[in-house]
Amino acid sequence: MVAHLIPVALLVLAGLAYLTRKRWAPRLARRGLDVRTVPWRWLLVGYPVTAVRMRVTWRQTALIAQLSISRRGNQRVLGGVAVSGTALRQSPPRLGVPRPTRDGLVVRVALHPGQTPRPFLQAAEALAHAWRVYSVRVTSPARGEVVMTVTAQDPLAGDDPSGKRREVPVLTAPVGRLEQGRPWIVSLLMVPHWLVVGTTRSGKSNWINALALALAPQPVALVGVDLKGGLELAPWAARLSALAVTRAETRSVLGALVDELADRMAVCRAAAVRDVWELPDADRPVPIVVLVDEIAELFLTDGSRASKEEATACATALLRIAQLGAALGVHLVVSGQRFGAELGPGATALRAQLAGRVAHRTADSQTAEMALGDLAPDAIDAAQSITTEEQGVAITTDGGVWMRARSTLVTTEAARQTATDTAGLRQELPRVTAVLAPALDLDKEGGA
Repeated sequence: MVAHLIPVALLVLAGLAYLTRKRWAPRLARRGLDVRTVPWRWLLVGYPVTAVRMRVTWRQTALIAQLSISRRGNQRVLGGVAVSGTALRQSPPRLGVPRPTRDGLVVRVALHPGQTPRPFLQAAEALAHAWRVYSVRVTSPARGEVVMTVTAQDPLAGDDPSGKRREVPVLTAPVGRLEQGRPWIVSLLMVPHWLVVGTTRSGKSNWINALALALAPQPVALVGVDLKGGLELAPWAARLSALAVTRAETRSVLGALVDELADRMAVCRAAAVRDVWELPDADRPVPIVVLVDEIAELFLTDGSRASKEEATACATALLRIAQLGAALGVHLVVSGQRFGAELGPGATALRAQLAGRVAHRTADSQTAEMALGDLAPDAIDAAQSITTEEQGVAITTDGGVWMRARSTLVTTEAARQTATDTAGLRQELPRVTAVLAPALDLDKEGGA
């Protein structure tokens, strides 16, 4: 009887969807609801099919994945000898009613007494295969239950279906897509400083480019520190207010930014405000975003006294900017292939100030632990499980909760074209450019 009602229910839902799109869409749009963004195909077809498949296969899947238990125990006495074994009749935990979401569904499972969430965590991949979905995420928000979040299709694949660049507030950058299908939005106003780690070709530099792509049309100053000789940030040269490509130049630029912080503190103190965002628009200094590529090159030394002093000066300046910059409109985005204790105490102190974390595929566990361990310890294994084929995929954190995400692909040509188109928005930072001028003059003389 129920099987005969399913097609009828689907036809009714399809009719309601048609009326909603054709007749009620303008009325709902006036109330701020865009029915074109509703995933009708998933709600009308994908969700019912997946929910039925989950219900039909649950007992067998729970038995194979060792999620079922025997209510009689696993020991019997035969001929005076205690024998242990697996009971033939086992009872799976109770599966709740699946609740649909935009890109999947959520279902609660009531555990048997004595069960723990660990077997469900280990069985997540088996459940995804049995239910023919992209992934299954298992959490345990309360004792005695687990919550399984099912994602139907890879939400990190493809581009923004709208194909349009959305207007965003200042210092807010859409850099990609989260695994829930939502845009990956980085707000430097909410999280002022970021740490990005990952091996070569893991997507680390692409994330920096995606951030620069979103910030370039905004009234902000972009300062680059690229110790790969400027190779990574060279396409953005037309938009950058300054670019340091050696540690000596970096020391000068960071020192000038520390002096800039002192000037901004004096302005805020004179106006009796606590940060630059409380100043009137006419008096507010331009926000500065410092993009640091390959942070390890700043901390490593060759053992000489001059090299150690230079590294210490850079580390101290970075730490001061991280500690004071949020209130004064100066933001740090630090990236590198490695970020561990071997870089010295300056790296550990700096990490504590970089609340935003992004970990791409890492070559060593220490880098993943430095990036995620103090915010979401269970995300370390997830970061190390990213494969080489998943370029751009990363683990990021939000309020102690980790999630997978993928940054938008930015080609060199797209970066260069955006920098050219937004060159008119390049902000002048006289104090910073002044310290780079002697180095540029020396380069010209050497070329002559």
